[in-house]
Amino acid sequence: MENYTSTNNHRRYKAHISIFGTTQLHLRNPYIIAWWSATFPGFGHLMLSKYLRGIMLFIWEIFINHQMKLNQAMVYSFTGKIDLVKDVLDTRWLLLYIPVYLFGIWDSYRTTVDLNKIYLLAERENAPFNSFSIGAMEINYLDKRNPLMAVFWSMMIPSTGHLYIHRILIAAMTLTITVVFVYYSHMLEGIHYLFFGEIKKSTEVLNAQWLLYYPSFYFFAIYDSYVNTVENNKLFEKEQKDYLRKNYQSSRFKVKKGTKVS
Repeated sequence: MENYTSTNNHRRYKAHISIFGTTQLHLRNPYIIAWWSATFPGFGHLMLSKYLRGIMLFIWEIFINHQMKLNQAMVYSFTGKIDLVKDVLDTRWLLLYIPVYLFGIWDSYRTTVDLNKIYLLAERENAPFNSFSIGAMEINYLDKRNPLMAVFWSMMIPSTGHLYIHRILIAAMTLTITVVFVYYSHMLEGIHYLFFGEIKKSTEVLNAQWLLYYPSFYFFAIYDSYVNTVENNKLFEKEQKDYLRKNYQSSRFKVKKGTKVS
């Protein structure tokens, strides 16, 4: 049940509130989105709320990277073990990896430019949209939340920042991925040995192939939760302002430029 049902009389809508989250259009920097796609294929598309394409590219990255042992080769490269890089890297998979990797960067940039144009048109049209959704399993509504709180919870464990702002789909995805990365990389086991001062054992137990997935994923969860909290707050303020103007402001109310209003 929603407090507003679209009649499709408008060409473009700025946002949609459902029990699974808040999806909205807002201005984004195409270079930032492309950069996140470069750090990990799929991240740029997830930031654009293009979940199907983002998840597809994300799974492709994990599968191909794991098959050709790219992360392991990077570790050997960073430590100067070039001979081991040649031994571990499977170039058959590498030639499949490069085109999709470049496509993810290009497509996220192109899509961001297009969505920015659509946002400007939707902002001008200013079509009404639902701000409250209630169902048998969930309730979602526009509200102001603290961006720093979203950052804090995302730093504790990825996905909780997204749960704080009610982005259920990406929260479920990030939580699942966090468990997989942490488990297969033996990261918590390594931290356990580190606390007891067993540095060598802590290093040996880590799985570098899985561990190198985690840093970019971790910071993506923090950044994405922060940005979406800020943009949700802007959307709330705009919707509230439009509602008050429509229902409580007199039609005879005028503000002249340069005139002081008491």
